[in-house]
Amino acid sequence: MADVTIRSEQTCFGGTIGFYSHASTETGTEMKFSVFVPAQASARPVPALYFLAGLTCTEETFMIKANALRHAAERGLVLVAPDTSPRGLGLPGEDDDWDFGTGAGFYLDAEAEPWRRNYRTHSYVTRELPALVEATFPVDPARRGVFGHSMGGHGALVAALKNPRAYRSVSAFAPICNPVAVPWGEKAFGHYLGPDRARWAAWDASELLKQGSRFAGAILVDQGMKDQFLTPQLRPDALEAAAAGAGQELVLRRHGAYDHSYWFIQTFIEDHLNWHAERLRA
Repeated sequence: MADVTIRSEQTCFGGTIGFYSHASTETGTEMKFSVFVPAQASARPVPALYFLAGLTCTEETFMIKANALRHAAERGLVLVAPDTSPRGLGLPGEDDDWDFGTGAGFYLDAEAEPWRRNYRTHSYVTRELPALVEATFPVDPARRGVFGHSMGGHGALVAALKNPRAYRSVSAFAPICNPVAVPWGEKAFGHYLGPDRARWAAWDASELLKQGSRFAGAILVDQGMKDQFLTPQLRPDALEAAAAGAGQELVLRRHGAYDHSYWFIQTFIEDHLNWHAERLRA
């Protein structure tokens, strides 16, 4: 691990859960990430599934709170979870709000100043991090999946639609489906991309579908109907309409009693890992 700093490694479900950092060329900062490697990887390279977390989260949140490691161990899946933004840059306004700046990179490549040099989380999670993981851990580069929650669900959908050949599977928990039309997205895109709203569509899953982007397989989305962010921020109806109009296969499951929390994710995490495992088999 010449280019990777090991922060900690522990045995878990017969495999290894590790927390790492490295110097990122995309962000110009130290970036942290976590990796769970199941026991099966000692015999052969295994698929890698990347999880993109939501606002305020870190590379630790999913690994600790989602109850995913047991299921990944049983299915022979490597799990990778990056941090949600660069940190410690000291840019003006970076730490003023919980939903913008630190912890809120929105998985796009910023175009406006002062964010464009460092806030390149799309390129980081779709290119730099997979290359690093594939060079460092026993994963099969031909079998890669992506999923995420909330802001990270938005990131996963966009990653798959913009790079459809890079992933065999994609899913999301309560994603921000139409960020150009909701307050979170308007705030982030306005700062990261600038005032020209025509440029925002390139980072919106619903708009990408309208413009002709497609993922070759089906997309799985789970949404809780008691989610406090459902109406003002998430807009699964927009994604559903865009997918129908585009002929994109979408499995959108609505769950009446669930909110936006990791209790929701814990409830359906096994379904998502089964979804990815089926599509990531050799």
